[in-house]
Amino acid sequence: MSIPSSFFSASGGSALANTLAVISNIILVLFTVCYLYQYFYIPVALFGKRAVKKAARRHSFAVLVCARNEEAVIAGCIDSIISQAYPKELLRVFVLADNCTDGTAEAARSAGAIVYERKDERRIGKGYALEYLFSRIAEDYPRAADAYIIFDADNIVDSGFVAAMNDMYEAGYNVSTCYRNTKNYTDSVIAACSGLWFLRESRFLNGARMLLGTGCAVSGTGFMISRKYLESIGGWNCHILIEDIEFTVECALRGEKIGYCRQAITYDEQPVDFKTAWHQRIRWCKGYFQLFTKYSLRLLKGALKGSFTCFDMLMNLSPAYIISIFGQLTFAAGLIISFFTGAADIISVLLSVCKLLLGGYVTMFILGAITTASEWKSIYAKAPWKLLIVLLFPLFIATYLPISLIALFSKPQWKHIEHTSRKTRSDFKSKSDAA
Repeated sequence: MSIPSSFFSASGGSALANTLAVISNIILVLFTVCYLYQYFYIPVALFGKRAVKKAARRHSFAVLVCARNEEAVIAGCIDSIISQAYPKELLRVFVLADNCTDGTAEAARSAGAIVYERKDERRIGKGYALEYLFSRIAEDYPRAADAYIIFDADNIVDSGFVAAMNDMYEAGYNVSTCYRNTKNYTDSVIAACSGLWFLRESRFLNGARMLLGTGCAVSGTGFMISRKYLESIGGWNCHILIEDIEFTVECALRGEKIGYCRQAITYDEQPVDFKTAWHQRIRWCKGYFQLFTKYSLRLLKGALKGSFTCFDMLMNLSPAYIISIFGQLTFAAGLIISFFTGAADIISVLLSVCKLLLGGYVTMFILGAITTASEWKSIYAKAPWKLLIVLLFPLFIATYLPISLIALFSKPQWKHIEHTSRKTRSDFKSKSDAA
């Protein structure tokens, strides 16, 4: 997103101050060029309407859950799937107990799932787990379902989720993503800010893309893939640190348009403490760097050939991280130089940084406020908490600045995040009929 140019003007008239002012304006122009189109997404998402026709035909679905040491929450997830407002004979739940050392497998079986177990400490991560589970289902239950739906073990699924995805399948979508809400919005500031980010992503990115008829993006959990499409691409082959975004990029490059279903709602558990969220986002940032290296040129070629979806995915893949790292390194160098050129330059550099950060705060505050206002009824928290999170949301996003820099030089691995929230679907009002 772009930031007003008034925030970037450096004070003072020294060569260093003037150079930083020029660099700041270059950063402004780059952000504007890359993300101005996303401002257009906001009114589209707020005022546009596009309903998917209710399907007359019911299709069969296999629900996949990859779980590692999720004994505390897996039963709640499975119960919310099995109790869907959908014919039970058309629904099967498969759980992969992946490198578990607790009672996840037993808890999943007791809850009614078909359970597989995997022990592989070398190929670690959700991408490898999904590949294994897909292959086992294909061997043991060939053509058991028309489509697959993927959840995480900590999810609670709205009762109308499968029916809504059935509508998307019948409408011709081979891949569709969902409205990703948060089940522990009040547990901590970290959890709430993470949840607000995903609400914005659902409403103002995927929601707008769907209305405009461009490709959407899979976001972690709660997405559907048709069996025929998965077979056509040779099965699941996405293994980098952010396998969901890799799958999204692969769809964009193949010209496969991902749909978005507002009526398909899942409640996701977000990290509660800063340390867990910090390490999780370092992994995400590293994953984005991996994607940039692997796919940026192909996405650029696709964009130059006229694919807006490729352009959109390219913009979400790299510029923000690259520009922010460039800015951080530049201002760090400027600060070091200023220690040798005088106090006036030190003040000039610090003022430039403060103005840049203030501009970023204002931008993210506006985005957080718009998202909170539009999704007010979908956020399960009291009004004072919602308003507090709007104020703190920009600070949470600002932590991506050091995270992106650290991720550039780190080698993060997939790590288990403990989930403990025992909320059930009864804690949330069904939104299945929401517009």
